[in-house]
Amino acid sequence: MAAETGNKSIAYEKSLAFSKRIVNLYRHLCNEQKEYVLAKQILRSGTSIGANLAEARYGISKKDFLSKVYIALKECAETAYWLELLYSTDYLSEPEFRSLLADCEELRRMLSATTKSTR
Repeated sequence: MAAETGNKSIAYEKSLAFSKRIVNLYRHLCNEQKEYVLAKQILRSGTSIGANLAEARYGISKKDFLSKVYIALKECAETAYWLELLYSTDYLSEPEFRSLLADCEELRRMLSATTKSTR
């Protein structure tokens, strides 16, 4: 995968940190705003990015690895959609939205670069 730190890539580490932010957002949406449907959607897609990268690390072939990274990339795009929806329906403030979207876009760029360099 892209740049490695020990046995884990930078993209993996960033996806783990992003997943933690998404879990905290999920808690906030459920506990403070009583929004459960959108909260569950963003929890699934936002944490799936890192889960797929964890699987990719142990891919049995280059094709398997690339497939998991592509799935992570698609989950990243879905997460950006849910962030935009949460912002446009006033569940996220502008600073929260911009910060989370910036992290999501950084991951998207990293994953896109990984797919290009692996192909």
